[in-house]
Amino acid sequence: MFSAGAESLLHQAREIQDEELQRFCTRVTKLLQEPPGPAAVDAVQRLFLIVSATKYPRRLEKMCMDLLQNTLCLPTNPEQLQVLCAAILREMSPFDDLALSCDHTQNTQQLSLAASVLLAQGDRKGEIISLSQRIFKILENRQPEGPSVRHLLPVLSKIIGLAPGTLVEDQTNLLSRRLVDWLRYASLQQGLPYSGGFFSTPRTRQPGPITEVDGAVASDFFTVLSTGQHFTEDQWLNMQAFSMLRKWLLHSGPEDPGSPDAEDKSELEGSTLSVLSAASTASRLLPPQERLREVAFEYCQRLLEQSNRRALRKGDSDLQKACLVEAVLVLDVLCRQDPSFLYRTLSCLKALHRRLGEDPGSERALVPLAQFFLNHGEAATVDAEAIYQHLLSRLPSERFYSPTLAFEVTHFCTRNLAQFDPHFLSLLRLSFPSLFKATTVSLPPPQFLAWNSPPLTAEFVVLLPALVDAGSALEMLHALLDLPCLTAALDLQLRSSQTPSERPLWDVSLRIPNCLETFRDPQFQGLFRHLLRTKASGSTERLTPLHQLLKPMASCARVTQCSEAVPILLQAFFSAVTQFADGALINQLALLLLDRSDSLYQVPQYEANVHRSGLAQICPEHTASQGFRSPGRVLSSQLLVLCKLKPSLVVELSRELLEFVGSVSSICSRVSMFTCVVWAIGEYLSVTCDKRCTVEQINKLFEALEALLFEVTQSRPSADLPCCPPQVVTVLMTTLTKLASRSQDLIPRVSLFLSKIRTVAQNPATSSMYSEEDAEAIRTRATELLTLLKMPSVAQFVFTPTAGVCQPRYHRDTNTALPLALRTVSRLVEKEAGLLPG
Repeated sequence: MFSAGAESLLHQAREIQDEELQRFCTRVTKLLQEPPGPAAVDAVQRLFLIVSATKYPRRLEKMCMDLLQNTLCLPTNPEQLQVLCAAILREMSPFDDLALSCDHTQNTQQLSLAASVLLAQGDRKGEIISLSQRIFKILENRQPEGPSVRHLLPVLSKIIGLAPGTLVEDQTNLLSRRLVDWLRYASLQQGLPYSGGFFSTPRTRQPGPITEVDGAVASDFFTVLSTGQHFTEDQWLNMQAFSMLRKWLLHSGPEDPGSPDAEDKSELEGSTLSVLSAASTASRLLPPQERLREVAFEYCQRLLEQSNRRALRKGDSDLQKACLVEAVLVLDVLCRQDPSFLYRTLSCLKALHRRLGEDPGSERALVPLAQFFLNHGEAATVDAEAIYQHLLSRLPSERFYSPTLAFEVTHFCTRNLAQFDPHFLSLLRLSFPSLFKATTVSLPPPQFLAWNSPPLTAEFVVLLPALVDAGSALEMLHALLDLPCLTAALDLQLRSSQTPSERPLWDVSLRIPNCLETFRDPQFQGLFRHLLRTKASGSTERLTPLHQLLKPMASCARVTQCSEAVPILLQAFFSAVTQFADGALINQLALLLLDRSDSLYQVPQYEANVHRSGLAQICPEHTASQGFRSPGRVLSSQLLVLCKLKPSLVVELSRELLEFVGSVSSICSRVSMFTCVVWAIGEYLSVTCDKRCTVEQINKLFEALEALLFEVTQSRPSADLPCCPPQVVTVLMTTLTKLASRSQDLIPRVSLFLSKIRTVAQNPATSSMYSEEDAEAIRTRATELLTLLKMPSVAQFVFTPTAGVCQPRYHRDTNTALPLALRTVSRLVEKEAGLLPG
């Protein structure tokens, strides 16, 4: 952000200690007591750097602070020195020893500097009221030779924002009249150039006329888009007046511009009001605020006309686009305050939208334009679907790389969620693939989301619940999991549209030409089109081939940033979808999680962050009893949430779950998901959860898990069969015990097996496979399970509790709590307790 020299100066300023700062203040104090010179300016400039370089407040000597105030108030001091003194005083605000006063200051520039310090203090001593009175006293002076008020308008704008209730009606009317004069009646002749010096001559050339941005002589009144070599005082005031116009309209207008009365007035009186208003505004006898609204409307109409012109300079072209945005925002305020403007505004804004579709540089005006039609479309019976389609689908798809547009579109959606009608929400949901594209730079459509993720993740978390519904949930979940892959594809799309000479030096695609060739290969165009789609298609595609082809892009910084946002977005997605998901959708989501658990784009740490065990969140007592800590991340934990939401899920998907846990490869490639699936089988495969559960289902899953546990515990680790994590072993043992307690013919088999595992865990040879702590956890779990199986009815009570056991009362009651039952069982099975015959 800063050059090396600037960074060095900032570092030195931050490192200065208080003792050294006080010595420097003493030097500044001496210089300020002498006639001002370059040394004083340099010293004060250094002092400003010191006090502003850190967010922590600095302490300056009282004498130094007093001299800074005196230097600011003395009109003969150089302007640069006064500006620096005001900047230091603002940095030190608020402070108690402020002695500034604006009551007798005549120089308006000096008054604006002093006002900036007073406003930084707050309103502890009524400075704002006193300051506003002084400014309005100057505004009352209409003499041309009076003091210039150009420097005071920014102060007034600040006062309106800080303390809007300080202005009385007379002051409000006065400022409205002045704004009318400045906006409508500025000179159309250029100002005189500054003359002075040796080569100056008394015979100066007559100033020329003001021109338009295309070079034509201005034929209408002056605006901020009028151009010239030099500007007069009233022309500068015209520009400043427009910059504060919207804030002033909001301050001085009706208290509730969006009231039902205003809407009824718009709907019932319609075009009649516009005709009457047009006729009445020819008179200058309108109240000041109404007259200001009429002039503001004319000003904005003039800006819309000027923005049609082809600018000769790039700076003027950029100014055109900025003024277009502000003009639409001002028109929105005017139409909310006075519906009679609405019918005169609609035609020009419809034409503006057609022009925005042709001008690729004016897209920023589309957001306020959409806001206008969202606020007024119903009252004007206007179908704004074309504008919304442009904003939500076309714009994110074409300009996903613009962080400004990404933020503005996302903010528009989140700010207006409460206003969206069902039709607009359907458009929003249909356009979610386009919105997702900006995540890697900011965040709304998938394009916006993929390209803009870090800055706008929080906004998209708010937006996601409005985007997802039962029809799009599966497609959106696929899209969220594929966001890093989408980011890589967008990167390639952007670079493939550039010629080699236009690519920036940091473009890593120059080192991976195979990815660009793959992007252009017709064989993969179908997959890329699906990934880069702008609207929801209602279908899904397996993008595994693209994961492999785009693997060289996985280490790109933007792809990595996007992958870090995905877990947060997934949590927001599941929080929303579980609020309305029915049984069929829950089954589909569970199958999708199983399917995608080993099909993620291989970005460093992405799979680890998205795909870790969630047992600690759903059943902390289970993981704690095993002696393991589980981080609780998204995919696997959400599978457990779905099971808890619909306990019959395991019975209905028993065939698919059997296929999932039927091979050792599932453990190797997706440990966390495998662990949660096995735990869910043991927890929910019972008649208590679903009366359709059969002994046959229990036996099939028992045999599959038994064979799997035998394979991972009896075989030595190899390249094909790495060491099984101890958490998986304990979960497998627990699930087998739970299933045996529900089909008691299996108890002898599982008891024998648990005894063997306990023996194996005690064997010193297992030290090559597990640490002492892990082996002890396995032995402890096997011993606990064997103890419970000695009394099958108690085991069934513990592993398959009735619904009443899950109630909080049952656990709070010391006479019936589950811990008490477990302690009783322990006493019953221990011979040393003396309760059983030895």
